[in-house]
Amino acid sequence: MRLLLSSSYRLREKGSKSHHKNGSVALPSTLSWMMERKHRMNILITGGAGFIGANLCRFLLEQHKAERVIAVDSFHSYYDPAIKRKRMALLEKLPGFCLVETDILDTAAMSQLMEKEKPDAIIHLAAIPGVRGSLDDPLGYVDVDVKGTVQMLELARKYGIARIVAASSSSVYGERAVDRSFCESEPDLNPISPYAASKAAAELFCRTYTQLYGMHVTALRFFTVYGPGQRPDMAISKFVKSIMEDKPITVFDLQSVRDYTYVDDIVRGIWAAVQQANGWQVYNLGSGHPVSLLELVRLLEQTTGKSAHMQRQGAQPGDVSGTWANTEQARERLGWSAEVSLPDGLRRYVEWWLRQ
Repeated sequence: MRLLLSSSYRLREKGSKSHHKNGSVALPSTLSWMMERKHRMNILITGGAGFIGANLCRFLLEQHKAERVIAVDSFHSYYDPAIKRKRMALLEKLPGFCLVETDILDTAAMSQLMEKEKPDAIIHLAAIPGVRGSLDDPLGYVDVDVKGTVQMLELARKYGIARIVAASSSSVYGERAVDRSFCESEPDLNPISPYAASKAAAELFCRTYTQLYGMHVTALRFFTVYGPGQRPDMAISKFVKSIMEDKPITVFDLQSVRDYTYVDDIVRGIWAAVQQANGWQVYNLGSGHPVSLLELVRLLEQTTGKSAHMQRQGAQPGDVSGTWANTEQARERLGWSAEVSLPDGLRRYVEWWLRQ
């Protein structure tokens, strides 16, 4: 099912709600919410046509975690919208799926959607991704990544949506020595790009709304998510394409490290966070295994059976030298840990790439 919403969209008759004096709707406690949700839920996913969003939609429906999944997406042109539409064409074959094409900053359209669908939970993934793009358009990132988050928090508050899980990023940790893993309790976040700063600001709003209105809000700091269908601008996408076509790959700091996390693991972590949300929470979702850029290239050579021809350039502004997730908190509270190793995940990605 597909809907194109604007502020003129008409709704079914509004239902009655119990409001607080501050205008927000009374939110149930975690225990009462879990008892009430014995049936499968209606879940609204912003950025549902994106790489992670589309995988999440499929997981929720195919694994019978949700009765209905409403994917909201504006089909932003950061990368080819045709890729997103192809993902949606596959999902629209699944019972219970609904695609709503609108901008989350369109308050009237989003309010109407909330009234109509009455979701049990919001998973907020919509954002403009990428560190380097944010250097050229910082205001655009503030509009979508910060204002968009506040918009969804306001809608959740107004319509009594019990819980919201919001995507954050490992980039909020900024530049720091990678001599130990990064913990959620780090006293200082040190973003070094507008993208990272927008994610850190969005987290602050999430925490503020939890404290002001008693909402259940969880921020998930994703660490370098990859897998079949990932964005074409990501390093693994570009490297595999170039290696398979016998073209050189551009590399920057070969000693820089990243904590690569397979998309299926991320999706499981998101669902665990929806189920366990209780007040303000923040979790790292990563593999817990940092890998250098040189190691990644060597693994890709082994996976493809071809040699990589590297062209080296200097470090890029806004890029951090390393990321490394401490996932102890996610293991203890969510019962989550990454399961797919990097060699296995790269094999799955290359097999997918060859089928395209």
